[in-house]
Amino acid sequence: MPAPGSSVTDLERQFGQIDIYLFDQLLRGRIAPGMRILDAGCGHGRNLVYLLREGYQVFGVDSDARAIDAVRRLARSLAPALPADNFRVEAVEAMSFPDAFADVALSSAVLHFARDDDRFEAMLRGTWRILKPGGLFFCRLASSIGMEGQVEKIVGRRFLLPDGSERYLVDEALLTAFAQNLGGQLVDPLKTTVVQNQRSMTTWVLRKD
Repeated sequence: MPAPGSSVTDLERQFGQIDIYLFDQLLRGRIAPGMRILDAGCGHGRNLVYLLREGYQVFGVDSDARAIDAVRRLARSLAPALPADNFRVEAVEAMSFPDAFADVALSSAVLHFARDDDRFEAMLRGTWRILKPGGLFFCRLASSIGMEGQVEKIVGRRFLLPDGSERYLVDEALLTAFAQNLGGQLVDPLKTTVVQNQRSMTTWVLRKD
């Protein structure tokens, strides 16, 4: 951990732009060295800087080839021993990694891009599939929680948010039902942040039975 008095630049160098709620899981010791981490929808690797720097077994997929190129460059600079094939251009619902592969599955700001119920479930189950029994599923996604009267329904669970974006929005009942159906236990209560009545983001953390 950074020494007292470390500058903001030092913190950013060590942790990158890590999601604060993922950082909380690290602080609680739920993500520890030696674990195999798979970021499903890794983007440019904003959540992977610390994990790469500290020698975790890091893997990632994203459907955007440019994002995977960026993550491979990041990995070469911070963890040059990791094979480039750890990072793959793939959809999260069709990952080529085997079942029960990872100790931790990350899904940060990914699932709310689902176009409909079938796609959401496919993305969720595709991510859950690669998680080992006893593994940790960390998910951040848009929800309607706390903003039920401020989002405009388009079709199904697709909504127009006050910030102008369109998202697939979950609620507590849906997340509870999926947790039971998947065989997952809540590690933390659902935590939702409403951002100036523009959007709502929920943190959903499960342990796989």
